[in-house]
Amino acid sequence: MSLNKIFDIAGSGMAAQSIRLNATASNIANADSASSSTDDVYRARKPVFAAIQHDAMMKNWSAMSMGEQPESQGVQVKGIIESDAPLDMRFQPDHPLADERGYVMYPNVNVVEEMADMLSASRSFQTNVDVMDAAKTMMQRLLTLGQ
Repeated sequence: MSLNKIFDIAGSGMAAQSIRLNATASNIANADSASSSTDDVYRARKPVFAAIQHDAMMKNWSAMSMGEQPESQGVQVKGIIESDAPLDMRFQPDHPLADERGYVMYPNVNVVEEMADMLSASRSFQTNVDVMDAAKTMMQRLLTLGQ
């Protein structure tokens, strides 16, 4: 693997973690949004990640036949799914959005879980920045070898 590919892989990781941070911010922002029906209530969203290896498999078919694993080309976001956790139903008969039974629907967002997810995404982003910085330093040292 060349050093140039490291920048692409770390960059795809940074892009994926940015999407994860955006989804987490959206979840936290909508944590207290009320609704009168289950169809209109906000549901927590989570991105789904997958490794990009298809191109590597095609290029390294001969290497695979010798027992080597294909190298990863980075990470991609397959999609953003809505959580199927139960919604938070609160009995608030005086609320303007209460249904005929007096219940108000709130999102299935756990703010504590979202904060932990935010910290994890932030640290993963920083790790990818550190990888890019290390690769940059290695390339700079490589250029000074000929001096």
